[in-house]
Amino acid sequence: MASLDDDKAENIVALDIAGRTAMADWMVIASGRSTRQVAAMADHLLEKLKEAGHRASSEGKSVGDWVLVDAGDVIVHVFRPEIRELYQLERMWSFPDDAADAKPKRKRKKAAAAEDAA
Repeated sequence: MASLDDDKAENIVALDIAGRTAMADWMVIASGRSTRQVAAMADHLLEKLKEAGHRASSEGKSVGDWVLVDAGDVIVHVFRPEIRELYQLERMWSFPDDAADAKPKRKRKKAAAAEDAA
């Protein structure tokens, strides 16, 4: 994440996805302000990973809207803000600590909607 910080990435989020999928243990999501910045951040991250002896690959650098860097146990997504908002990966990969906590939240939302309608 230091590489992303150095490149002025915005809204960096690290999600612990260990045990939820076999593809990785961590997912890092960050935003860049332009396609050029997104591609440059991915390039710099790949360089630093390879210098540290890690195998890493990427997809999407040629377009620069969304670049995925696969570093084995860590998957890094670098987006332009509009694309990040469209796909909402944080929301997709965020899970409540237990299912019991999720139910009351839904009920509260329904109750609030009913109050607004009244």
